[in-house]
Amino acid sequence: MTSDTTSLSHRVHHKPVIGLCGGIGSGKSHVARLMAEMGCAVIDADALAREALDDSGVRERMVQLLGMEILDPVGRPDRRAVARKVFDRPDLLRQLEEIVHPYVHDRRALLRTTADEDDRVVAIVEDCPLLFEKALDSQCDRTIFIAASRATRLARVASQRGWSDQELASRERNQLELDSKAQRADYVIENESGGNDLRPHIRRLLTQIIQESKA
Repeated sequence: MTSDTTSLSHRVHHKPVIGLCGGIGSGKSHVARLMAEMGCAVIDADALAREALDDSGVRERMVQLLGMEILDPVGRPDRRAVARKVFDRPDLLRQLEEIVHPYVHDRRALLRTTADEDDRVVAIVEDCPLLFEKALDSQCDRTIFIAASRATRLARVASQRGWSDQELASRERNQLELDSKAQRADYVIENESGGNDLRPHIRRLLTQIIQESKA
């Protein structure tokens, strides 16, 4: 199996690579969209993981590991059904990651190379919930942690995803403590409002990172 931390970390990149992470429901995706509007190429780890579900080899191995009951009526893995199977089973979660992560790694490598060669791209953003857990921060020039209170995050995931407090807690158990991530990040952005008031702050920070990369 190809490790997520090999080959990419040895590639010499020319544009700044910014690692973006945050707690579930922190509004990380909103920040990523704003950065995309500012000329960044965003590599969305969750989107790549969803894309992996359409790969026949990945799907077949997932069914072998977790059973036919994870498939929806059209034969595609149902993410919530998969989550119910693995999020209280660290052994199964690890095996699932061993199936999905090589696909994600290969797609990430291709997207990084493409973005680095695109003159329109000002920076590359790695939008990755497990940035520190998977040591992807070592491949980034700067890291940003998006912070929001648990009450705010719970309200968001309850409204947007229909999650309960218990479901949020279950998924968070498989991630590093948020305080630890915030301490390890180069920058912390508070996002209680979830609105466009973040735009000026993000633009200033992005400009700073780009200027520092050229120094």
